Amino acid sequence: MMHERVLLLLFIMAQIVEQTPITDGKVPAVIVFGDSTVDSGNNNQISTVLKSNFQPYGRDFFGGQPTGRFSNGRIPPDFISEAFGVKKTVPAYLDPAYSIADFATGVCFASAGTGYDNATSDVLSVIPLWRELDNYKEYQSRLRSFLGEEKADEVVREALYLISIGTNDFLENYYLLPHRSSQYSADEYQKFLAGISRNFIAELYGLGARKISLTGLVPIGCLPLERTTRIIYGSQCIDEYNDAARDFNVKLESMAAEMNLQHYGLKLVFSNPYGLFSEILNNPQSFGFRNVRSACCGTGYYEMSYLCDKLNPFTCTDADKYVFWDSFHPTEKTNAIVAAHILKHDLSQFQ
Repeated sequence: MMHERVLLLLFIMAQIVEQTPITDGKVPAVIVFGDSTVDSGNNNQISTVLKSNFQPYGRDFFGGQPTGRFSNGRIPPDFISEAFGVKKTVPAYLDPAYSIADFATGVCFASAGTGYDNATSDVLSVIPLWRELDNYKEYQSRLRSFLGEEKADEVVREALYLISIGTNDFLENYYLLPHRSSQYSADEYQKFLAGISRNFIAELYGLGARKISLTGLVPIGCLPLERTTRIIYGSQCIDEYNDAARDFNVKLESMAAEMNLQHYGLKLVFSNPYGLFSEILNNPQSFGFRNVRSACCGTGYYEMSYLCDKLNPFTCTDADKYVFWDSFHPTEKTNAIVAAHILKHDLSQFQ
């Protein structure tokens, strides 16, 4: 089984490399902001219930070690970093096992459970987006001390910045708690979030970032945890949530186009995984999946974080047959497919 799995991932990575040839120094570092879709372990170092630094998380990662990634293995920034010839994994900034020498070629500031909205990060006491930016500023200072001003400025300017965030704003905040939904209509809230996204990217630009990829939302109403709330109706996707994700993506794409015109030298690409993810959910067999409704970990309907532990007797033996690892997060195989799509369709201009 392990041999088959290794061959499958090697095949997926071969497709990535074929679609996006390995570059030679054009992207010296990969710098990551966002939520659990891209968090490589920062939540391990803060006081929150939203952690994944225990088995079976990471069981298919290098050495079978849990790292704080919300998956059985690697997440999209890891695959993207490898495809650009940087390194196979992007370390978490708060991980004491790494130093500025490691971070100089790539670093992750993301925090699982966070959102654009500060109120979202408060729900599970995680790192808000503004704090991710503060950590990045600190990183720049450390980088200049380590590399010198000129070399550090080059890394900052030529690095690829990946931003993936927004799901929690809707599922753990707007549609779950009354405060924001009483203040804003769904359309107004999307505009509110898009405005925060614009300001965040403008700050990154002001700090020297030029190559930025902003990732939109997948069909969030089809996550197993959301389907479980409709279990008496056959575990159908929640159309209202999917519509919000789709509409929000339109706003982000429009905002990205405007910013490219307004900021000299900015190369901001909007990566929209909605269509690809819909295709995977509607035609799983075409991608080698057997299960799209439930996840691999536990019963697959509600388990996430501490509910998904090594003592749960229901966890599947082969995660590659599942689109989702836990009730909220994709498997490593899904992450590899999404990364390959983004590399081919959105990041090719950075080669």
